[in-house]
Amino acid sequence: MFIARAAFAFQFGSVGAVAPQLSQNLGASLADIGILIGFYFAPGVLLALPGGTIGRRYGDKATVLAGLLAMLAGELLMDASTSWSVQIIGRLIAGTGGILLSVLMTKMVADWFTGREIATAMAFFVNSWPVGIAISLMLLPWIAAMSGLHAVNLAVAGWILIGLGLMAFVYRAPEAALPVEGERGSLSSETVYAVIAAGSIWCLYNIGFAMIFSFGPSMLVERGWSMAAAGSTISIVLWLAALSVPLGGFLADLTKRGEAIIVAGCIGFALLTVLLSRSGPVLPVVIAVGTVCGLPAGAIMSLPARVLEPKTRAIGMGIFYTAFYAGSPVGTAIGGKLATSIGSASAALDFGAVVLLVCPAILWLFLRMVAGQNRSALPST
Repeated sequence: MFIARAAFAFQFGSVGAVAPQLSQNLGASLADIGILIGFYFAPGVLLALPGGTIGRRYGDKATVLAGLLAMLAGELLMDASTSWSVQIIGRLIAGTGGILLSVLMTKMVADWFTGREIATAMAFFVNSWPVGIAISLMLLPWIAAMSGLHAVNLAVAGWILIGLGLMAFVYRAPEAALPVEGERGSLSSETVYAVIAAGSIWCLYNIGFAMIFSFGPSMLVERGWSMAAAGSTISIVLWLAALSVPLGGFLADLTKRGEAIIVAGCIGFALLTVLLSRSGPVLPVVIAVGTVCGLPAGAIMSLPARVLEPKTRAIGMGIFYTAFYAGSPVGTAIGGKLATSIGSASAALDFGAVVLLVCPAILWLFLRMVAGQNRSALPST
């Protein structure tokens, strides 16, 4: 699952990794690039909620395989033409597959680890995201410089094929996750609101994260860096996040203070992002960002499991990802628009810092909802 989901991240990050060359070939502005990045998540607004139901009907594994095939089809379509409309359509098709994969795989991890080290397991799972994007930032600019954008698309398609093979022939579901005939579950309004709040936190956290790897390379190119050097330097954030994400999940499980880790991590991440957009010595700040940025991820992803039962997990994760995908395309588009309007990609990073600071406030609302749900579940005396 880690390798297959890393293909999802690799494909998502491919546009930001080669944004300068893509802008030249397509005649696109930073605002256009932001839209193209965001369109990958756009299908999630409509598909995330029924995605859980689709998985329930056809099976988690079969739905994930269909998602990987859609990702492959979208990438090959983008490779077939430099037309802007074809790029958009290909990105939407690929994103549709990515949404199915993301919703169902998160539920599959919860099936394996709920009641055990859930924050640690989720942290290792979501770690596939920074790893996939880090590899795209290091590898794809070099491929683009050596062989062009056609080779970039083929590299992305190749990783998707590897994920497809692993999920088809290696993955197995836990016996407890096998569907029970006639099993149904319903969500209370309090649970729905709590899951939406958790999805909103995940959305804003990822928008802040996306501003780094989507517009960070362009910011350094504006300062005179080469595209390959800029991508490699920003990828350090993702490589260090590959360490800080599981560390944050482990600390959340060990200390039982996941909320504190979310608050401290988001605030620290925001402050360092602002510093990165203004700092002269880039490398020390990049290292600091990577060390801090991954800490909240596992604790955030464990929030839905606190309010969802096994019978409601599929539909609950659909709601979680609906909130996530509803905001993500808007966030990346706003970041690109701000960068174009102000004339610098650093504006997108500043925007990312602002949305990160909203996460602790929404977490406070989530905790109040959970407390209210727990009180309502107590027997009356």
